[in-house]
Amino acid sequence: MKILNLLLLMLMLCFLACKDQVEQVDQSKQQTTEYQPNFESLKKHGAAPEWFADAKLGMYFHWGPYSVPAFGSAWYPHNMYKDNNKVRKHHEKTYGSIHEFGYEDFIPMFKASQFDPDNWAELFKQTGAKFAGPVAQHHDGFAMWDSEVNPWNAAHMGPKRDILGDIFNSLKSKGLKTIATFHHARNGQRNKDKPEMWKIAYDSHYPYHPDLPTATTDPKLRKLFGNFDTIDVFNQYWLDQVNEVVDKYSPDILWYDSWLNLIPENMRNEMAAHHFNNGLKQNKEVMLAHKQDDLPLEYSVLDYEQGGRRDSWPTPWMTDITLGKSRWMYVEGHPYKSADLVIRNMIDVWSKNGVVLLNVSPTADGVINEAQRAVLKDIGNWMKIHGEAVYGTRPHTIFGYGTASAGDGHHGGQSATVNYTANDVRFTVAKNKKAMYVFFLGKPEAGKRISLRSIGGYHRNIPPSKIKNISLLGSNVNVAWELTSGDFFLTIPNQDLNELATVFKFELE
Repeated sequence: MKILNLLLLMLMLCFLACKDQVEQVDQSKQQTTEYQPNFESLKKHGAAPEWFADAKLGMYFHWGPYSVPAFGSAWYPHNMYKDNNKVRKHHEKTYGSIHEFGYEDFIPMFKASQFDPDNWAELFKQTGAKFAGPVAQHHDGFAMWDSEVNPWNAAHMGPKRDILGDIFNSLKSKGLKTIATFHHARNGQRNKDKPEMWKIAYDSHYPYHPDLPTATTDPKLRKLFGNFDTIDVFNQYWLDQVNEVVDKYSPDILWYDSWLNLIPENMRNEMAAHHFNNGLKQNKEVMLAHKQDDLPLEYSVLDYEQGGRRDSWPTPWMTDITLGKSRWMYVEGHPYKSADLVIRNMIDVWSKNGVVLLNVSPTADGVINEAQRAVLKDIGNWMKIHGEAVYGTRPHTIFGYGTASAGDGHHGGQSATVNYTANDVRFTVAKNKKAMYVFFLGKPEAGKRISLRSIGGYHRNIPPSKIKNISLLGSNVNVAWELTSGDFFLTIPNQDLNELATVFKFELE
């Protein structure tokens, strides 16, 4: 009996010890799967998930009350309150004094009566995008979602629709991931203590001066203009809005425009932790994207506005470009880039391990016009044929070579409007290294025997393995080639060459 009791006691002690160990393991696991708002914890998340590196192309749109005047740029709300510029002159001529017709008066005119989220989502998908979404809030302080934090929002006024929620639902139904972009760090008025600086006011979208309507004392209108008692109160308002979008809509990507550095580091950390932890709750890989040095690269992807890197980079990066020649919002009469210009510059980005975020500009009533749709259709048709050389690929040991001259980008890197030709060549490699893709950024000369110096010769960057066969993507045409001890030669076939960009597939052992 004593022996039995002793055995029972030992079993009980063993059970309690094992239970304690399991609880400790569970607690440890919980600690490693909940991100804290500090660098050491957040860096464990990493920057770019595999799906993002594979995606290559996303789309978004600048759309809001600033689309109503369709004049100047998306900075219309800023410039209309400045003195002696073309926007102010246009505004007063068209709508009257800024004291009689303020930016808030555009909101009832922003009806979005023809907004069709299913049509837009299908358009983005047919263009080749793997993720998409809206500018959730631009510098102007108007939220494009159903907000309980910001009274100035699309669900409660203007369109009286949850724009972000509706487009997210349509995108998800078509298998696309979602992105919400935030530009509102600049919305807070930061020159209230120096009203004499109102003519500059670069870090405040709405300039403050006691004589301007932006100095209103109306409690609700102050929120639109970012006119808070202290900048600390605005910073909390900034964070509350981002967290609300994360909690209600769970975007896969949060993307930030410049001026995020104006938000205190501790609040940026809180934002990141909240987003990452929501990703854990939703059982999906989420990510952040930023500009300049506004977030650490250990857990955020760097974006170059209207440009790209001049070289390849070992980790994925991003560039946001607009289909407009230079404008982001719809501007009456503003021209658009051609499909060949957009495609060739995107290929350059992809060859350097970059991902493109392409912007379109709907009209105030919710129409993506035929001029833009025609360009997107051409891009989509090219992607349908050549997507194999884009999606899921990785950079070669070199990105390529050529004769095109790349000017400087708007915010670092190179321009997004380089005039490439068939003399410019770019490379990508399949993830499994069973194929390498060679892009001619234009239509090469039929029948010409070309030396690809980056594949053959003493200084060649050879493919990952031996070449078995070469084919022209989108065609059954046989391609003649020769690899010698000193060079590599490719003979351009006489048919099925693509005007936008011609792509050859190198099948590898």
